[in-house]
Amino acid sequence: MPTLLLIEDDPAVREGLCLGLRRHGHDVEPAADGEAGLRLLNARRPDLVLLDLMLPGIDGFEVCRRIRATGPVPIIMLTARGDDIDVVGGLEAGADDYVVKPVQPRVLDARIKAVLRRGGAAGQAREQHGALTIDRAACEVTKNGEPVRLTPTELRLLLELSRVPGRVLSRQQLLELVWEHDYLGDSRLVDACVQRLRAKLEDQPAAPVYVRTVRGFGYRFGPL
Repeated sequence: MPTLLLIEDDPAVREGLCLGLRRHGHDVEPAADGEAGLRLLNARRPDLVLLDLMLPGIDGFEVCRRIRATGPVPIIMLTARGDDIDVVGGLEAGADDYVVKPVQPRVLDARIKAVLRRGGAAGQAREQHGALTIDRAACEVTKNGEPVRLTPTELRLLLELSRVPGRVLSRQQLLELVWEHDYLGDSRLVDACVQRLRAKLEDQPAAPVYVRTVRGFGYRFGPL
């Protein structure tokens, strides 16, 4: 049973999501603000964090940055609006996905399961790409022998892009492969994750050699 940390200040929303997610088999730890959420993060080590952006005290963006600084735990942000400012700000802070409130527990359950699947092994090969080593069986990435700490979403994105170096994947294809969004999805998820991945992999993120943009279409890995 995965443990979820739900950081949500609205009592009615918090209670409703706790009840619904528990019915779907999740162990939910609720927190009413960012400070309480960060304490529970250290105490319980959850498998995934559900994070409201509009929190009293420390806002959700700062909480997201602090959580991401501690490790790769997946984060789904909850936002009352689908505005660019909220969504892009949350993704740049390190969130893996987002949902717009109000959201049905069954829909949120599906998104949670999709995020948690991203850390699974995706093959058996150990590949060398320049200074980068990708161990698909162990789900580990190193650069010049040093571990590269990736979130499950960043790892899955890299695994999909590098599966066939030089192959171009559209943003919609990546949404389906990585985020499992089978509708006309939100390309901001892809673009923000690519930016975070480049910051960790590339010597010069503004001039990438691993994750390259194909203008007007999508992305490809290399060739180096």
